[in-house]
Amino acid sequence: MPVIRNKSIDVLFSASTIARRNLELAKDIAARAHDDLLVIAVLKGSFIFAADLVRAMHDVGLAPEVEFMMISSYGKGTTSGELRLTRDIDSDVAGRDVILIDDILESGKTLAFARDLLMGRGAKSVSFAVLLDKSEGRNAPISADFTGFDCPDHFVVGYGMDAAYAFRELPFVGVVTGDA
Repeated sequence: MPVIRNKSIDVLFSASTIARRNLELAKDIAARAHDDLLVIAVLKGSFIFAADLVRAMHDVGLAPEVEFMMISSYGKGTTSGELRLTRDIDSDVAGRDVILIDDILESGKTLAFARDLLMGRGAKSVSFAVLLDKSEGRNAPISADFTGFDCPDHFVVGYGMDAAYAFRELPFVGVVTGDA
């Protein structure tokens, strides 16, 4: 069990396991027909997953354009309140197939918000690629088109995901289990 910043972390998905799964996801994505494919990473947590998945997509023959958007909630807490777009894409999505890449699908509110926004702008389709699917407790009728792993009901860190800005840099996904 690694110790990072004096915290013990239980590894759920190792770097090598994630790399293998990214290639499988890229192959699944490539198996679908796409018109003028645009990949949009939902920041901040997806940045490592998005980079690795896009490189794997290149390895299987895809050449998508890549964009970034940031969506945040305001109100009480981090998961309640209204969603707002804080960083928009520059590309026109009209008539294009779009894949939104996010780190984790929990409530579904962020991805539903982004999908509705892009469809309203004329996207031909919007699909979701997520590293982790945490379906327990989800109340929105939404699912990912491409899922890396089912996630147990734990607060996870690493591979772009943080706890108070710490642990994003970890090459694996894990759970902080306590002080070392």
